[in-house]
Amino acid sequence: MSLSIYFLRHGQTECSRNNAFCGSINTELTPEGLDMAEAFANAYKSLAWQAIFSSPMHRTIATAKPLCTAISMEPQLRDGLKEINYGLWEGKTPQTVNQEYHDDYIRWSADPAWYAPTGGEMAITIASRAMGVIEEIKHLYTNGNILVVSHKATIRIMLCSLLGIDVGRFRYRLGCPVASVSIVEFTAHGPLLKALADQTHLDAHLRNLSGT
Repeated sequence: MSLSIYFLRHGQTECSRNNAFCGSINTELTPEGLDMAEAFANAYKSLAWQAIFSSPMHRTIATAKPLCTAISMEPQLRDGLKEINYGLWEGKTPQTVNQEYHDDYIRWSADPAWYAPTGGEMAITIASRAMGVIEEIKHLYTNGNILVVSHKATIRIMLCSLLGIDVGRFRYRLGCPVASVSIVEFTAHGPLLKALADQTHLDAHLRNLSGT
């Protein structure tokens, strides 16, 4: 038996629905986002879970809660799993950011690994703190299923780090829609991507909602 980590992005929020940058904003799930969390729990509660790790933000805790309740397991909160801090871009759409912080936006779009949103975090910073949590998990659990509930950019950065993809390309190489699940199995040959951005646990209405 091997270790498998399930990376679950939180359900829909107003920011994700409006395609606005949302890192440090402690936004809540929409009613549809809560439905997504319930749908995940219903689909995955029969799996044998070893542990659940979550970002401490409201939207990730609320996404983990239905499964935690169903299997009577408390989430382990880790700051390392928080979303990228978008600094002065928080709550703004890419179009607005491009107008108000054009040069920073162009630099960040070209290489977010080494350029940060204005007043925010570089991808290499997120990679360092988030992968620290992954290393902790690998140290504590050698096999079984672990759930990690996190955020769009942070999940993609972790996946890039695990799969040998330049983290500066995280925005352009991997999808991560709301309430999607990506699965990495740790084998003798290293991390193996078993599923990417899977949303089959959601019904057609939830899968087809607008936004990111």
